[in-house]
Amino acid sequence: MRILIIACGALARELVELKRRNRWAALRVQCLPAELHNTPQRIPGAVRTAIERHRADGVRMFVAYGDCGTGGALDRVLTEYGVERLPGAHCYQFFAGASRFERLANDEPGTFYLTDFLVRHFERLVVRGLGLDRHPELRDSYFGNYRRVVYLAQSDTPGLSERARECARYLKLEFHPHPTGLAPLEAVLRNRVAAW
Repeated sequence: MRILIIACGALARELVELKRRNRWAALRVQCLPAELHNTPQRIPGAVRTAIERHRADGVRMFVAYGDCGTGGALDRVLTEYGVERLPGAHCYQFFAGASRFERLANDEPGTFYLTDFLVRHFERLVVRGLGLDRHPELRDSYFGNYRRVVYLAQSDTPGLSERARECARYLKLEFHPHPTGLAPLEAVLRNRVAAW
C-alpha cells in the first residue's frame, strides 16, 4: 500500500529522516510551503488542493500538520475526505509530546517556541516574514508579552543551538533549550503506517 504524507514544509527534513530510518519505501512525502504559517487561513485550501490532486492515485493519505492556527478549518476539510492528521494544535506539541508541551506552556504562557526548521529559517520567516527588517520597532509590539524562547531541538546539529540562542537574543528573551529528538513524531507515524 502506497502512503502519501501531505506535510508542512517545516517538517520536510524530519519526515525524510524518519522515512529513511524506518525504511518506509512505500511512503512518499509532499510538502506545502512553510510560509503558509504566516497566513494560516490558506492552509486548509492548500491541503484540499493536494488531496484532490492525489485522490485518484490509489494512495492512503495522511496530513502532517497540527491545526496550525486554522481554528478547526483544516479538520473540517480532512473530515470531508476521511483523512487524518497529526494530533495537536501545532508542531511544537507533537515534537515535544503532549504532556511535556503542556508543562512548558503552563510553566510560562509567554513562550515563543523554536524548532530546528525555525532556527534555520529565522531570518526569512520571522525577521523578514514579520517585517522586522524594515520596521525593527515592531519587535517589541510582536514579542513584548513573551518572556522566553524554548528551543525544541529535533537534532544535535553542530551550531544550531547557538543559532537558536542568537534568535533569543535578537528577540530579547531568555533562552531555554529542550532536546526532543524525533521520538514523539516517529511514534505517531509508526502507528499510522502500521495501521495500514
